[in-house]
Amino acid sequence: RWLFDQAVCTLYAFCGVLFGLCSLASLTALSTVCCLKVCYPAYGRCWDGFSRSHAAGLLLCVWAYALAFAAAPLAQWGSYGPEPYGTACCITWEASSRENTLYILALFIFCYLLPCLLILVSYALILWTVRVSRRAMRQH
Repeated sequence: RWLFDQAVCTLYAFCGVLFGLCSLASLTALSTVCCLKVCYPAYGRCWDGFSRSHAAGLLLCVWAYALAFAAAPLAQWGSYGPEPYGTACCITWEASSRENTLYILALFIFCYLLPCLLILVSYALILWTVRVSRRAMRQH
């Protein structure tokens, strides 16, 4: 069973959600940047390449995005609580209210579905670009 009080449970769940969302958002940003650099080389020339300020801005956006969704249950949109087995804490997946249902739906769409689709599309475009350029090299 969970050995600590509700405040520690909430902090534990918040950290788990925050770092998990940061991880997926970072992978999404990385795949998107790779796609832009490989598939659209003119993109890098517009701003003299991908600089440290671009990377810092992208990381700031990733953390802000993850923080917004992780902090939502703290603002009463969704909730944190013990997992079904009671050994750890996470998002309360039982949709007991309309707000909980909307939070879970938003989390699924904006923090799982869209990032996964962006990653898949980015790497598919990279593979397609490499394949097309390989064909062009063979013809010359």
